[in-house]
Amino acid sequence: MAVKDKSDAGKSTKGVSRRSLLKAGAAAAGAAIGTDAVTGFPTIWAQEIKDIELRHVGVSYSVVKAIGDQAAKDLGFKVTMQNLDTSAAINRFITQPNSVDIADLEGWQAKLAAKRGVIQGISAKKIKEFDNFLPIFTKGELDGHKIPRQGISPYEALYIEKPDSTDLRDGVTEWLTNVPQVYNADSIGYRPDLVGHTVTQWKDLIDPKFKGKAAILDVPAIGIMDAALCFESAGLIKYGNKGNMTKKEIDFTCDKLIELKKAGQFRATWTTFDQSVQLMAAGEVVIQSMWSPAVAAVRVKQVPCVYAPVNFKDGKEGYRGWCNGMGLMKHLTGKKLDAAYEYMNWYMSGWQGAFVSRYGYYSPVPSTAKKFMTPAEYTFWYEGKPAPEPVTDPYGVPMEAAGTVRDGGSFVERVTNISCWNTLMEESAYMNKRWNDFKVA
Repeated sequence: MAVKDKSDAGKSTKGVSRRSLLKAGAAAAGAAIGTDAVTGFPTIWAQEIKDIELRHVGVSYSVVKAIGDQAAKDLGFKVTMQNLDTSAAINRFITQPNSVDIADLEGWQAKLAAKRGVIQGISAKKIKEFDNFLPIFTKGELDGHKIPRQGISPYEALYIEKPDSTDLRDGVTEWLTNVPQVYNADSIGYRPDLVGHTVTQWKDLIDPKFKGKAAILDVPAIGIMDAALCFESAGLIKYGNKGNMTKKEIDFTCDKLIELKKAGQFRATWTTFDQSVQLMAAGEVVIQSMWSPAVAAVRVKQVPCVYAPVNFKDGKEGYRGWCNGMGLMKHLTGKKLDAAYEYMNWYMSGWQGAFVSRYGYYSPVPSTAKKFMTPAEYTFWYEGKPAPEPVTDPYGVPMEAAGTVRDGGSFVERVTNISCWNTLMEESAYMNKRWNDFKVA
């Protein structure tokens, strides 16, 4: 496995690491407290936390067993990862909040969870790397570029006024709804050997020449935004906000999807990572809305697959952005709450950031992720330069040959070309009804 155990890499200059302190016995920890040996590390002792279990629930691309296993190894308490699809996850958070400790939340889910009062505010002061977060999250900008707010951007979903507030706050406060932990810019995957030309526009997904060979994501709130990007790219409509459509815009989008479906444009709709990989690897589809790791998974099979660079220009195109973060459920108190903060801080310390980077996602604190990546990995994944040596996935499986350049270029190029973010529309109930019309047509 390519991921090295560097869990002691962040040792204090005083000589005590987070891992060694957490795993020390009571006598050793007690002797250290009150001296300069302990600075900025947890005060919960090993025998007090060894029976703690944190239940982290969310989608499979974000809540990953290998990450939970490494966290448990480093921190000294049990971490259980449970995967649910997007709809089932938010339903679980709201209807069974006490069965979850760490809720894996997208921006729109953080908004909904706060509104329902099932999460508690996170103190920014207790997140050790908070000041090193990219300003995408803390200020809504990057390198002087304002991050678009179509949909719900990570910045818009980050802040609340007080720890028990139920409404998001537009502006910086010391209380957070979530701690961002993984994000990316999504676009179209395609088979260059079967498509025959370079794809840089969403409208290619609905081009009649790919009739019967195209597919679209069947998660209504996300799939409809991919469709909107296609229709806007083709010049068929200009949306006021693709992430918050009016009923008239929803009707246009779904009616057009139904028209395309009846004309035979779509070979399939897909709902899971594996489905999208199988469709593309088998050549059943040659172009589809896709997730970055799925493109990588196709290439691992030695099948050519490209992630289209859909740069934002002339008010069109652009990537669809998303971000998942960790929320603290309201019921967490005492030592379990302390452990949850330690868990979140572990996420920001670099191991997890490096792990997710190896399948094409990003860390909100690249400076710590870089410490757990080889220079070649960072050059390829973040800087968008040719890989100096072969690149592997998080599990050590060869993925890219030396000299390969990441699709879409550097981190800055990709993120500053995001045009809209995953969201929950005000007309979501109506949108779901119309999306179902498309499904059964």
